[in-house]
Amino acid sequence: MSDRSEAVDAWEALYRAQVAVLRQIRAEFPDDGISLTEYDVLFNLSRQSGHALRIRDLNKHLLLTQPSVSRLLDRLVARDLVTKSGDPDDARGTVVTLTAEGLAEFRRVGARHSHSIAQKMTVLSSQELRDLIEISNKLRAGAPPISPA
Repeated sequence: MSDRSEAVDAWEALYRAQVAVLRQIRAEFPDDGISLTEYDVLFNLSRQSGHALRIRDLNKHLLLTQPSVSRLLDRLVARDLVTKSGDPDDARGTVVTLTAEGLAEFRRVGARHSHSIAQKMTVLSSQELRDLIEISNKLRAGAPPISPA
């Protein structure tokens, strides 16, 4: 098998596994307050210092286009889950900050969501999970940067 063929086979296996697991997780996602996409925003903000990020930096973590992110953030602001404010270091930028209500909602939904994820991952041993983390991080680090939309 050629290196190219092996790389394509590995990519297909990774992609198909991700799609299958994501479909299961989406089907089980607690839909009693926020969507999986909204949760992803709250999740990413919860991992930041001060629970805040510039919109352009948040975009790098999400699988949405800039206009979709803007509309999504407006909905989260209206529900008091995040706030938007001017960037003190750059008048052109906007900072999104997780509110106390947003953090509480993230934690409430996250407890159930993480249980669902953990159940899906039980097919892997602890060593395989560590290997998966290492391989995934290596792939991410080697990927070319995405230019802002």
